[in-house]
Amino acid sequence: MSADFRKLLFEISEALVTEELAALKFLSLEHVPVRKQEDIEEPKAFFEVLREKGMIKVGDLFFLKELLYRIDRIDLLAAHLGSSQEEMERELQIPGRAKVSAYRQLLYGIAEDLDPEDVRSVKFLLQEKLPKNKLQDNASMLKVLVEMERNGIIKEDDLTMLKSILEAFREDLKKKIDDYEEKTKENDSNEKLSFPVCVSMHPRGQGAEGGTPFLLMESYKMENNPHGYCVILNNYRFQNPDETREGTVEDGKALKRVFKWLQFDTIEYMDLEAKQMLAKVKEYSKKDHSNMDCFVCFILSHGEKDKIKGVDRELVNIKDLLSCFSGSNCPSLAGKPKLFFIQACQGSAGHPAVTVKEDCSGNLQTDAIPLPSIPDQADVLVGMATVEDFECYRSIETGSVYIQCLCDKMELLCPLQKDLITILTEVSKEVGRRVLNGWKQMPKITSTLRKQLIFQIPQCQSTEKQKNKNVLN
Repeated sequence: MSADFRKLLFEISEALVTEELAALKFLSLEHVPVRKQEDIEEPKAFFEVLREKGMIKVGDLFFLKELLYRIDRIDLLAAHLGSSQEEMERELQIPGRAKVSAYRQLLYGIAEDLDPEDVRSVKFLLQEKLPKNKLQDNASMLKVLVEMERNGIIKEDDLTMLKSILEAFREDLKKKIDDYEEKTKENDSNEKLSFPVCVSMHPRGQGAEGGTPFLLMESYKMENNPHGYCVILNNYRFQNPDETREGTVEDGKALKRVFKWLQFDTIEYMDLEAKQMLAKVKEYSKKDHSNMDCFVCFILSHGEKDKIKGVDRELVNIKDLLSCFSGSNCPSLAGKPKLFFIQACQGSAGHPAVTVKEDCSGNLQTDAIPLPSIPDQADVLVGMATVEDFECYRSIETGSVYIQCLCDKMELLCPLQKDLITILTEVSKEVGRRVLNGWKQMPKITSTLRKQLIFQIPQCQSTEKQKNKNVLN
């Protein structure tokens, strides 16, 4: 990052006050999850996170411009970014240009329109829904909205509770939500009209008789607790010290945090030899998964085409690992989703980038890893860090680009009931727009899943965690 670019961010950060930083963080929640925002107490740290995630970079400051426009800091737009209110209004009319969603804009606008007495009324009406410590006098409306989202009280497609609260004393703001919902329905309707061919997921003879076929996506059952095992095979230290995979410990920490939160029995195994890796996978395939909904396996290591390298530098075939979970080898998982994620290179070539400035720091390494071969069976998904023939990247300080992005998106989108393919597509979009050591990286999804996979998040989970914390204190 150039000195001029850093100076620019510094000057803008110095002009922002605490309330404005809170607004910027709230407007960025689609891109920076709450977990990453919690420790941010000054604008400079916030800008650094945006830069690390590729949201702002040399030559592309549109997201920063949009944020300043949304919080009405037109003076900073003009003085530091050479833009204006009129220019931003024109830009934001372009379809797909806005990075802050209409939903996030709506909530921010409501928070801005509420006076202190209104906020106290909202808190009073939420006393049965949120912990008392989240409704203290010093809690801003933006913080209250974040807690409502975390507890599943409001979401992008369900603002019923917020409407009910506002209806009691701010009918004008309730009307704003009505208008938003009506516009959303119109947009959805127009989108459907642009795709005249409808697809029916019903067997022949079912559905609306004589009517137009319609799309009804069936979902895998996710009802047990735990939902299943999440096994992490994480090879860090190899017999050859030059092959040590610095940063992979951070990946393991992130995966354990996210999948424990998703109600999986999560276990990490470090530094396995090739035979031990195969034995460990076979061990889990022989377990009884009758009371489980799913199986997840992460493989973080070096390797070569179609093979994974153990810490002893011996190789195990990926096909052998995956075939352990075929219907015949693991009948208790038949018909249930089996997910495999591999953080590894697909070759030694760097994926070329085009007209985009570098937006990440150094300290990046590569993992030489194979191309997996999926068994000819249903209900299997393999997520790869990169497409064939190209490298992928791992920071020796913060972990791999792919795994860290995957964890961020899971934390952000699972509470919104987004399905796994949608989440992985968002991961591909996020990773694909970054420039890493001068190269690009493009993840790959290979799937024979027959249904949607939506991870269930208990609405009371945040509340229970807070109660437990209060008891411990």
